[in-house]
Amino acid sequence: MLKNKNILEKEEKKYYSAPEVAKLLGISRVAIFKKIRSGQINAEKIGRNYIIPREEYEAILGLFVPERRKRDIENTVERVIKKYGSALRKLGKE
Repeated sequence: MLKNKNILEKEEKKYYSAPEVAKLLGISRVAIFKKIRSGQINAEKIGRNYIIPREEYEAILGLFVPERRKRDIENTVERVIKKYGSALRKLGKE
């Protein structure tokens, strides 16, 4: 039985719930619902719940970066420029 459970867990989901997407993206459920209502995220309503197709979730990953992650990226870029700025400028000229 345990073997079958592991196989099922490895299967990729076709749909995600709005709270699952929020958790995976590291943002609030409310933010996901606002994006669904505004049309930024395509979702299907089933009863009181929304489901988001896997393809849409993958598209969201490419388009959406949480503010916290943006700050991390900006800080990393600044550190790289401080440390390797002259080398990067030389590479840019080549």
